[in-house]
Amino acid sequence: MKILLDEIMYKKNLSVNQVSQLTGIPHTTIVDIKNGHSSPRMDTMEKLAKGLHVHITDLFESSFK
Repeated sequence: MKILLDEIMYKKNLSVNQVSQLTGIPHTTIVDIKNGHSSPRMDTMEKLAKGLHVHITDLFESSFK
């Protein structure tokens, strides 16, 4: 499953610091997710969706949506 955080950030013209402020997720965690070095837990996905004003399913690419 591919996390689409980088693409959403690009579309919304948001920096890592801005996403961190909007979501309450640490800067380093955002960078790790964005670069594909870490897979976020479900609670982190919920924080991202809420902070970025997207559906949680918009955050990942899957053939099972």
